[in-house]
Amino acid sequence: MNRIRKTFDTLRSERKKALIPYITPEYPFKGITIPLLRELEKSGADIIEVGIPFSDPLADGATIQHSSEIALKNGARIPAILEAVKEFRHQSETPVVLMGYINPILRFGVEQFFSECSAAGVDGVIVPDLPPEEASAVKKAGETHNVSNVFLIAPTTSDERMKKIEGASTDFTYCVSVTGVTGAREQFGSNGTLERFLERVRKNVRKPFVVGFGISTSEHVRKVWTYADGAVIGSALIDVLSNSSNMNEAVEKSGLFLRSLRPADGR
Repeated sequence: MNRIRKTFDTLRSERKKALIPYITPEYPFKGITIPLLRELEKSGADIIEVGIPFSDPLADGATIQHSSEIALKNGARIPAILEAVKEFRHQSETPVVLMGYINPILRFGVEQFFSECSAAGVDGVIVPDLPPEEASAVKKAGETHNVSNVFLIAPTTSDERMKKIEGASTDFTYCVSVTGVTGAREQFGSNGTLERFLERVRKNVRKPFVVGFGISTSEHVRKVWTYADGAVIGSALIDVLSNSSNMNEAVEKSGLFLRSLRPADGR
């Protein structure tokens, strides 16, 4: 059984939900990736999502776009990211999922990318700009190398298409909370549209699903956990890291922030 499936099975058996932080590797300081992964694991991350910085991130708002620019300057390329995951994996069984756009993966080579992901201990890959209909090579490589493929469901996705996206996803699907780009939001699902969307997802999918985009407080996490199997926190964590004067401070702040997001009852 792979680490992702084991994690969701364990959480379900304990009637708990997943807390999933997103980081941009090598941001905001060169050399921070591995200490950050270790601190997030220690602070309660159930799965960790690691971005692959790209110069034209279509699904990302200003916060993650900026972090990607700095990360690229700090050398956060695919080989360096995989090496960091490999080192983290020596002492950890926490699932790691990479999120990256198709262009860098194609340039690296789809087969080689998934092969090296598997060797490094990467558990899954999310490609936000790749629809299932165009993902045959990616899906095949994922199956060959036992790396989960994760596809996205949006609020505009029809019920029938949700089932198709779930079928293409290996272990879980990723629900985008809004029709827009990433970014922390003060108002999150305040008019009932998020609840209606997630109720539709719950009726149409059987595998676990997580929700990302805009989650920044423990109340947001609690709201998402009411319907979904996990909450992804990205831009809000990146903002916390941005307000750090050195690496040690950034790492410490990341752990404090993640712990603050888990509702008091832990569910």
